[in-house]
Amino acid sequence: MASSGKKKTTMAKLARESRLRERRLNKQAKKEARKQGASDHLASPGAAMNATTAETAQSGPGQDALEPAVQPPAEVG
Repeated sequence: MASSGKKKTTMAKLARESRLRERRLNKQAKKEARKQGASDHLASPGAAMNATTAETAQSGPGQDALEPAVQPPAEVG
């Protein structure tokens, strides 16, 4: 069986396939980067915990550091 000399795949199809391969490679690279970042994050959980608690402990300008959750009842007089 001799192969035909005529090309059967169009340039558009070849371009689509190459873009698809490139997207898959990029997706795999992002996935590996996320895994690497997660493992780095788990290696130092204390640093992440300190960063989040420091942000919530600070009060903004014009705010009291501690505001009472319940207001005392007004005196009836």
